[in-house]
Amino acid sequence: MKLQNLLFTLLFLTSAVGWSQTKLVEKVSKSADEVVIPYEKYQLGNGLTLVIHEDHSDPLVHVDITYHVGSAREELNKSGFAHFFEHMMFQGSENVADEEHFKLITNAGGTLNGSTNRDRTNYYQTTPSNQLELLLWLEADRMGFFLDAVTQEKFEVQRETVKNEKGQNYDNRPYGRWSEVNAAAIYP
Repeated sequence: MKLQNLLFTLLFLTSAVGWSQTKLVEKVSKSADEVVIPYEKYQLGNGLTLVIHEDHSDPLVHVDITYHVGSAREELNKSGFAHFFEHMMFQGSENVADEEHFKLITNAGGTLNGSTNRDRTNYYQTTPSNQLELLLWLEADRMGFFLDAVTQEKFEVQRETVKNEKGQNYDNRPYGRWSEVNAAAIYP
């Protein structure tokens, strides 16, 4: 897919503002002298930042949506919210039924996941390249139509899931809480 077609599709799906409010903020090109990954970075009129890198070595497309929100923004003794919201964002929307996001991506031959750390939460999907429109639609839908689909039942299920993950991955493992204790010592 040509870069111009890709950019047009992304801008159309993620922004209701015109081209005039989209700015190229950085362009890195191939260089014979150094190893570099070429990309173009745009600032959209709605505040989103878009980074495009083309690699035609495989017929795949990868979409990664990163939010600059992580556990570092949580209050003392009120932890786990960033991870909890990561889970909730996979629970459907007004237009996508429960578990349908997973089904749509896997049926398209793709994989998906999300992750949370101190500084960011991200959601990523990789599919055959002809599924780009599906990926962008799912992300736009998740951004715009998530809240009305939240139910108390989904809330409780994901709260228990996150608590169980913490127990399995940290509390019940030797040295599982090392990163938490280390971070508290380094950043009092």
